[in-house]
Amino acid sequence: MASPQTHKPRRRRKIEEGSLAHVTHGTLDRDHTTNARKPAFPLVAFLWPAKGTVSQWVTIPLILMAAGLFRWTTGLWGYSGLQSPPMHGDFEAQRHWMELTTHLPVSQWYFHDLEWWGLDYPPLTAYHSWLLGTIGAAINPEWFALVRSRGLDDPSLKIYMRATVFVSEYLIYVPAAIIFLRRYSRVERVNVWEASIALVAVLMQPATILIDHGHFQYNTVMLGFTLASISSMAAGRPLWGCVFFVGALGFKQMALFYAPAIFAYLLGICVFPRIDVIRFLAIALTTVVSFAVLFLPFLLGVLYDKYTGLSLEDLPVPPFLVSSPVPLDEKSWYYPIVFQLAQAVHRIFPFARGLFEDKVANVWCTIHTFHKLHRYPSALLQRAALVATSAAIIPPCFVIFLKPRKELLPLALATTSWGFFLCSYQVHEKNVLLPLLPMTILLSGAGGLLPSIRAWVGLANMLGVWTMFPLLKRDELRVPYFVVSLLWAYLLGLPPVSLSAYHEGTTGGLSLPTKILHLNIYLAMVGWHLVEAFVAPPTDKPDLWVVANAIVGAGGFGICYLWCLWQLFWKSGLLKSGVKEGKTQ
Repeated sequence: MASPQTHKPRRRRKIEEGSLAHVTHGTLDRDHTTNARKPAFPLVAFLWPAKGTVSQWVTIPLILMAAGLFRWTTGLWGYSGLQSPPMHGDFEAQRHWMELTTHLPVSQWYFHDLEWWGLDYPPLTAYHSWLLGTIGAAINPEWFALVRSRGLDDPSLKIYMRATVFVSEYLIYVPAAIIFLRRYSRVERVNVWEASIALVAVLMQPATILIDHGHFQYNTVMLGFTLASISSMAAGRPLWGCVFFVGALGFKQMALFYAPAIFAYLLGICVFPRIDVIRFLAIALTTVVSFAVLFLPFLLGVLYDKYTGLSLEDLPVPPFLVSSPVPLDEKSWYYPIVFQLAQAVHRIFPFARGLFEDKVANVWCTIHTFHKLHRYPSALLQRAALVATSAAIIPPCFVIFLKPRKELLPLALATTSWGFFLCSYQVHEKNVLLPLLPMTILLSGAGGLLPSIRAWVGLANMLGVWTMFPLLKRDELRVPYFVVSLLWAYLLGLPPVSLSAYHEGTTGGLSLPTKILHLNIYLAMVGWHLVEAFVAPPTDKPDLWVVANAIVGAGGFGICYLWCLWQLFWKSGLLKSGVKEGKTQ
């Protein structure tokens, strides 16, 4: 007689199987004639065969291949600085950093020829540039030859540089996005199939594709570390969250947009439901050690340069040391370290550049259009930006501190980063990628694919990429801009190619005032494109259409900030109403 079975196979919950028997979060509507369920928007229809018990490991390779195809195809077009002397744009900046980090001693990284794309990002970007430059130089030394390679326009170099963005993204950002959406959807009790739909929407974000794979940058490395950080926090591992967030800050300083919300959340979990001193000390120690490890290779390189006899006397004294009230002994062992750190901080935080450089859809550029701000002292403008930014970020930080729940993290990060983008000092149009990411991952939460959230996420993304059109136009990226952005709008059922998110009677639909507001913003975007394409600006106002783009964008982003803030208060329960599905907008 066979022995009784000692192991009972674990039954897979239907919510993990993507069962349609459970309440959906916006993927299905009912046909009013047959009362049968149907896909709510085209992206659901595309992934319809994957519903039910299909494993995520069947769908994820297909998603990654499709997302990769559009990334690589976008890379076939122009980039920042293509055949545009004298400075050759961001492509040359990234290539130049690979050149200088592979040829120059570490102590010259933040000093070398600052007029020609001097290094102005934290050390992790420098290490990343050194690695890619070392690999590239092994393939073709001419690509990164010191000085001689400046402005190089080589098709093979373009392929290599595009490949470095692609590989960096698929090694860091893509795995982080998959893991985060998997964890966050579990927290929000969203099934695997609907989480896969949200994953496609996140990976096909038009602004991210067009900036990193078109214009040319490595923003997704920083965004990937950020996703890994909040994913660790969602899994109950705040110490790892600190490590990954230091990585984000160490790659690009604009990750500071997220820092107040991260700090408020970590402080909140140390205070509520009871004060936990051990956790607080562990978080503080982990953060300090992470920064120390981040800067260690850079500082060891500086000390090695001093040991081999390289002098600091030929290098300009950093402004922070010139104005320092504390006298320093230039003969001391620590002086080279302080000297290099002061220069790195000076380069990473460019306060001398002014309130803004180019037309950007934020508060200051909008005010400057009607009341010129350059008449005021720089110090006054810096204080004004600090006050305005503080006023914008304090409310969301207050909420996430009082209610440190992991399901509130995306909304908190979205709100604080919108506040930074709208009000802070030295913002570029590409910084809109920071608020767009946490806002877009709301699609993977409870009710995230309902029109009440999908329409707002869609509006923010379409408005964000629209405000970057003047930049993309200069880079000869008009065709990818229209193809990628309109494809994304079609897949999610959004204007200007679909109105499915705005139909009357749609489950979880929008209120009439919200529909009117959204559709008027879309009409403004479409109308602007027609005017910009066929009507020349007045000769005395050559930037009129660009300024109009920035003003409309700033207004729309301000509305997105208010919506995120409202949703954060609502979902936190501080409004004593709880979270309701349906017409909550």
